[in-house]
Amino acid sequence: MLVLRLSALGGVAMTLPAVYSLAHTYPRLKVVFVTENRFLDLIIDAPPNLRVIGVDRSAMRKPGGSLRFLRRLRKEKVDAVVDLHNVFRTWAADAYLRFIGKRVVVVDKMRLKRRKIKRGEACMKQSFVEEYFEIFKMLGYPSDPSVFRGFAFEGVHRDDGVLRIGIAPFSQYETKMLPAGTVDNVLELLSSREENVKVSLFGGGERELKQLEAWREKYPCLVEYVSGLCGLREELEIMSGLDVMLAMDSANMHLASLVGTRVVSVWGSTTPSCGFMGWEQSAADAIVAGLDCQPCAITGSRGCKLGTMACMKSVTADEIVAKLVRK
Repeated sequence: MLVLRLSALGGVAMTLPAVYSLAHTYPRLKVVFVTENRFLDLIIDAPPNLRVIGVDRSAMRKPGGSLRFLRRLRKEKVDAVVDLHNVFRTWAADAYLRFIGKRVVVVDKMRLKRRKIKRGEACMKQSFVEEYFEIFKMLGYPSDPSVFRGFAFEGVHRDDGVLRIGIAPFSQYETKMLPAGTVDNVLELLSSREENVKVSLFGGGERELKQLEAWREKYPCLVEYVSGLCGLREELEIMSGLDVMLAMDSANMHLASLVGTRVVSVWGSTTPSCGFMGWEQSAADAIVAGLDCQPCAITGSRGCKLGTMACMKSVTADEIVAKLVRK
């Protein structure tokens, strides 16, 4: 079985519980997972029957790049193809593989339903993670989600009496990011607590890292780690040692989910009704303002249509901290 999910980081992470469960449940099934090279570090302790093909996105854009990609896929002796991406880049592969006689199944991204979701007239009945399990079941390969218990790292313990909290306040879209002032208030409240609290800050890019470093300088006794200093696999290991993670509807929510860390998620232009809740995360840990204008986008939007950013500004630091420190 050939499984396609080229990008993005959070999207690839969401597919792994279903892909790993499939491979573990059916050890005689050859599973070939295709994704971009930059996400290969997400594949940890893969079962023997799961093989990964890395793709160079820039090479695909060059003359003949897409044709070489299709030829590479053709060399794989597979019976079925599952497209968990369903975008322009994978449509050509779907058409080609159908043409040469392969059975191709494509995930429904609910594009026709999205307007109703944004108007509050509908919602995803299940998350996309659950949808991926259903696709494999439809092909005759059902598996129990409990088969995949997340990635484990040796030597990581959470029983030293320290409350370890991760905070990933950024997102690709401004409408899914907490205001810097709110994050600062969260750190202030955590620093004033009596118990021993340590915070790891996650983000990438020059602007984000500059802000994270500013918080570390302001709260030196609280902040013990700032991302950007190591690779993806090392960040996953750090996340696995956290008691709880504060994240937006972003890749970090899904990365923390892969290592079994509880996530308190904050939703702005998107809501859990869009289908992107983290794997095995609780709806009780999702913070949503519940405004009439939510959701205004399915995956995110560049700016607030009302110009107020009320969905994120109305979330308070007290509300966030109450969820982070609950036993």
